[in-house]
Amino acid sequence: MKHQWLSRGESASLVLVFGGWAVGAAAFEGLAQDGPVLLVHDYTRLDDPIAELAQFDHITLVAFSFGVASAAHWLALTRLHPERCVAIAGTLFPAHANKGIAPDLIRATADTLSDDSFARFCRRAGLRGAVPSVDLVAARAELRAIVRRGPAPDTGFDRIWITQRDRIIPTAAQQDAWASQCHAIRSVPTPHIPFVAGQRWADWIR
Repeated sequence: MKHQWLSRGESASLVLVFGGWAVGAAAFEGLAQDGPVLLVHDYTRLDDPIAELAQFDHITLVAFSFGVASAAHWLALTRLHPERCVAIAGTLFPAHANKGIAPDLIRATADTLSDDSFARFCRRAGLRGAVPSVDLVAARAELRAIVRRGPAPDTGFDRIWITQRDRIIPTAAQQDAWASQCHAIRSVPTPHIPFVAGQRWADWIR
């Protein structure tokens, strides 16, 4: 796992963000930073306790895309209990024919990954800014690790956002995966990356 500060501030409350595959901070550009926000990414391994968390009294977890399942695996491993957990455009079944992305498709993405195919992925996902640089070897390894790891335990998400124009994790797959948690679901008419300039983290945490 890798982590980087998206925002620092004098606050005892932290927004801990599990991002999506390979796009890093680029998915969140334009979101207003109200306080400390720590981004986690690269889920090849999930044995990082994240020492920075000891600085904070209150932690809210926001998980996006493949970060949803990765966060749930990590929470089960570390037994951390954030005050609120939010899932956005992801499921507990990252490699699944009906509740995520078909495992064969993920493997094919890894096998054929190139700078050009990654750029196409970013555009399909709805990334509005420049395509970030990608370490192809690391990105392939991360996808293969996600497939091997399999479904995550349900550690409890208080809010679940389903993206209605998703070309990465199909909307129908998200709906199927979260069918038993209708009380927590909200839908947004966006592509896979739903974040736009002017939004605040609080808009997604509510």
